[in-house]
Amino acid sequence: MALTAQQMLDKYLEAEAEVLEGRTVIFNGRTHTMEDIEKIRAGRREWERRVASENGRRGPALAEFS
Repeated sequence: MALTAQQMLDKYLEAEAEVLEGRTVIFNGRTHTMEDIEKIRAGRREWERRVASENGRRGPALAEFS
């Protein structure tokens, strides 16, 4: 069963948090340490874009001030 974009984003967020806490994690069949944080962050950003796209947004929400 394929994971949804939100489920993938959740996995990347979890992996990022674990690596930042100094843990070694196995993600997508590979072992990741602090050295891999930029790869994990790049994946997270990609899945954030996909989730936003599925939710009908093109970018970050902008505040309007009057």
